[in-house]
Amino acid sequence: MGALLLAVFATAPQLAQAQAPAVAATRDTVLIVGDSLSAEYGLKRGTGWVPLLEKQLAADKKSARVVNASISGDTTSGGRSRLPGLLTRHKPTVVVIELGGNDALRGLPLDMTEANLLSMTQAAKKAGAKVLLLGMQVPPNYGGAYGSTFSGLFTKVAKAEKVALVPFFLKGVADVDDAVGNFQADRIHPNEQAQAKMLANVWPELKKLIK
Repeated sequence: MGALLLAVFATAPQLAQAQAPAVAATRDTVLIVGDSLSAEYGLKRGTGWVPLLEKQLAADKKSARVVNASISGDTTSGGRSRLPGLLTRHKPTVVVIELGGNDALRGLPLDMTEANLLSMTQAAKKAGAKVLLLGMQVPPNYGGAYGSTFSGLFTKVAKAEKVALVPFFLKGVADVDDAVGNFQADRIHPNEQAQAKMLANVWPELKKLIK
């Protein structure tokens, strides 16, 4: 009996180690594919909305890791080309797509932007990930027709693919009377004080996708 008990206790650590990967595999991985708005452009490291998201996850005791694959200046075309490798490497359970603003700034064809967003959403879903699209808007000087068509792309793709959507990522930041106070000197990139509001726009939808 003593030998038997010794054998059981001796194998217990091995069993625990064998079970560890299965536990780790249940942890969510949130992959964020974005541009300068998510890459902390002009900000002190650790003050952007993505690092704030990591703190929010910890505060809510959600076991999820965040992979920030955002690159300043990136477009939907760039994100589309990068996404397959990111999906293979990180195997995310949730993909947040924050792209499109630079497409508009560069005057790129809106049908191309739509096709890229659609392709990225479909690729992420095919890889088994849930998707959250962060919608964007352009300033009024772009023209009413262009602005409504551009902002409508995100809703169109989200409805077609039945994925989650934040209609306007910069709501409460860029669409308020004193908006200039929420931006850096270039008046394009939100400042540090605006990051918490950006997270507040994302969190209600994102937390639904995390276990």
